[in-house]
Amino acid sequence: MDVVTIGESMAVLTPTSGGFMRQAITFTRQIGGAESNVAVGLARLGHRVGWISKVGDDEFGKAILSFLQGEGVDISQVKADLEAPTGIYFKEKRRPGDTRVYYYRRGSAASRLTPNDLDEEYIAKAKYLHITGITPALSRSCQETIFAAIAMARRHGVKIVFDPNLRLKLWREANEAREMLLRIAVQADIVLPGVSEAAFLFGDRSIEEWGKRLLDAGASLVVIKLGASGAHYFTSGANECVPGFPVEQIIDPVGAGDGFAAGLLSGLLDGLSLTEAVRRGNAVGALVTMVEGDVDGMPERDEVKRLIDRQGEDVTR
Repeated sequence: MDVVTIGESMAVLTPTSGGFMRQAITFTRQIGGAESNVAVGLARLGHRVGWISKVGDDEFGKAILSFLQGEGVDISQVKADLEAPTGIYFKEKRRPGDTRVYYYRRGSAASRLTPNDLDEEYIAKAKYLHITGITPALSRSCQETIFAAIAMARRHGVKIVFDPNLRLKLWREANEAREMLLRIAVQADIVLPGVSEAAFLFGDRSIEEWGKRLLDAGASLVVIKLGASGAHYFTSGANECVPGFPVEQIIDPVGAGDGFAAGLLSGLLDGLSLTEAVRRGNAVGALVTMVEGDVDGMPERDEVKRLIDRQGEDVTR
């Protein structure tokens, strides 16, 4: 695999109407989960990617596996748990610019991941191991699994990519989350925080100070996501703010950060300069926001090129 990622995918239920979810009668069902979003994004861009996880032996679990396999993601390392369900979350879109997420994933199949579910040879053959701060929030055994995967990757020279993906609803307290995210960050080669996540980890400081803190902790590349403004990357010898791509109407912001990670890794795998790799990440993130669903807007390579080149008509004939 070019990239191997570990984490939970869930069924996403979204009311077909806006306003309070308590008034909703009908829902659409889609697939979501930060790590599997990145996996699909990379697969659509033409890369080989594998996903390690557990799903329930239920219809939602089967839907997730069918979808990911259909997208070209390798699911050979996914196990079905006969005793725990697939996780679910609800996405309440009250009004434009106000999206709220409610998780029903405690005790889910993926929360029962253990180090025994890892195949070291599978991880060793990847170029990158992608992890997020979501998985260790699910359970103690998930924390052990993440650190076991990191150790395997380091033994074999596999670069570790860490997206903090802070989800405070999943943690018992903020200090526990901060301590765990920092423990992982210091072992990562590439760290991809958003502005709010960097502020959570290090306090209200400048972007330059956040970048320096993470580089000093051991990362070789830090990219701080700035939302619509783009992203700012830092290495030991250079840093640059790469502008984003304006989006006239954001349909669904969930998954944009995962799109950025997929685009950035795609650029690195293709041997692009850091500036161009970050620009590809910005482009993929922007395209994701234009489509309803966490993963549905992940673009293919030609769409990314069209946005970067600013070419094409509204209708392809």
